[in-house]
Amino acid sequence: MAGLVQRTAQSIDEMWRSVWGGSSRGEKLIIAVFLLVTGLAIPVIPIVFLARLIAN
Repeated sequence: MAGLVQRTAQSIDEMWRSVWGGSSRGEKLIIAVFLLVTGLAIPVIPIVFLARLIAN
């Protein structure tokens, strides 16, 4: 079970880095505004940070 959690966390971390790390400042702004407007920022941001902690 711990392996599954770690693999899932690593996948979320890799996805986040590919979306956020490869984006320009304007693209990051659009993504952030989209998350805030749709209300997805509330569940997405903590999940990503927890996944990054578990993955590392």
